[in-house]
Amino acid sequence: MIIGLTGRNGAGKGVMADYLARKSFEAHSLSDILREELRARGEPITRERLIETGRELRAAYGPAVLAERTLARLAPNKNYVIDSIRHPAEVEALRSRESFVLVNVEAPLEVRFERNRERGREADPKTLEAFRALEEAELESSEEEGQQLVRCEEMADHAVVNDSTIEGFCERIDRLVGSLLQGSSRPGWDEYFMNIAQVVSSRSNCIKRKVASVVVQDRRIISTGYNGTPRGTRNCNEGGCPRCNELAPAGTALDECLCSHAEENSITQAAYHGISVRGATLYSTYSPCLMCTKMIINAGIAEVVYNENYPLGARAQALLKEAGVTIRQLHL
Repeated sequence: MIIGLTGRNGAGKGVMADYLARKSFEAHSLSDILREELRARGEPITRERLIETGRELRAAYGPAVLAERTLARLAPNKNYVIDSIRHPAEVEALRSRESFVLVNVEAPLEVRFERNRERGREADPKTLEAFRALEEAELESSEEEGQQLVRCEEMADHAVVNDSTIEGFCERIDRLVGSLLQGSSRPGWDEYFMNIAQVVSSRSNCIKRKVASVVVQDRRIISTGYNGTPRGTRNCNEGGCPRCNELAPAGTALDECLCSHAEENSITQAAYHGISVRGATLYSTYSPCLMCTKMIINAGIAEVVYNENYPLGARAQALLKEAGVTIRQLHL
């Protein structure tokens, strides 16, 4: 899960990020990108320079640049908390990860001013009126590269109020995050095995199309295969297949292609190791061709699940249905 934090100055975003870090969330801040930029320039890190540098980077690289650079640092198998989200384009970029939720941390103006004043920073506003005036100037810029906190607040999925004690705030965080984690989803079996097939396809050595197949029995992978030239021969991407390397038009010179198909390789791989595929389900990133279809039927595979349609696959699908093999398309 990725929990993004937005909110106004002194609301408690940093406190929430630190608390979740102690709860095994890895903490990041979009402001870290700005601090790194200022250090590289040899400039002082002040609130004003952070805001100005954010505008500069958004103008130069697009309004989502801070979120994009932060996302590049995240692995897919951890819980994260990301602080300092101040632009709607940053929210949209972070929403590219399905596990992302945006939380607005809220607190009354007077409470936030007192917290700000207690920090005792020289450049911070000394009166409530000055604090309010500075905040209003930063809330919603008319320029694309400026901060737009109000819009971020409107885009939030959840809100947590921090208007009393730290203990009370942490209790509210626990309730919110607990409900989010308990409600988080994991992929179903079809999506799980198809995602594995997508990863397997990255091993393909074919230069025209990367395809992979995973054979599953009782929710257990018994064989995988990807398209490419036969074992012990020169790889397609090293010039091994003349048809592929000459970039033959689609659907032509198929009798000259030396690449074995993914479904063919997954079935023969099982045979090579003496494993029966009878009654199994075959997951493929493309629907099978006619040749692979005949092999699937004769091997006793009971079901085929595919992601994309093979361009010449209509007759193959009709044959699978005639043979009683279940065939389903799964869009990822």
